[in-house]
Amino acid sequence: MCLAAPARVIEVRENEVLVDYDGVRTTARLDALPDEVSPGDFVLIHTGFAIRRLSPEDGEETLRLFDELAASLHAEGPSGDPPVPEDAGPVDQHGGT
Repeated sequence: MCLAAPARVIEVRENEVLVDYDGVRTTARLDALPDEVSPGDFVLIHTGFAIRRLSPEDGEETLRLFDELAASLHAEGPSGDPPVPEDAGPVDQHGGT
């Protein structure tokens, strides 16, 4: 599975952009993007290349969904299982307690 992450364009430098990932800034190449981009636009970044320009609405919505996903993964704990209350008794492999 491949993942492209949304980022806001801060500055355009010839064939490269400076982008912001929620406070983390880096650069991405524009070689794979046929669309013009401007500061304030959102782009999807994959392996260091901007691959798609997003509308401001789509960019904000995508960031909100990424935040929701991150929050749900954090709530599940490192194993991916829901957190177990400290006062819960043992659970057998067949779903009983």
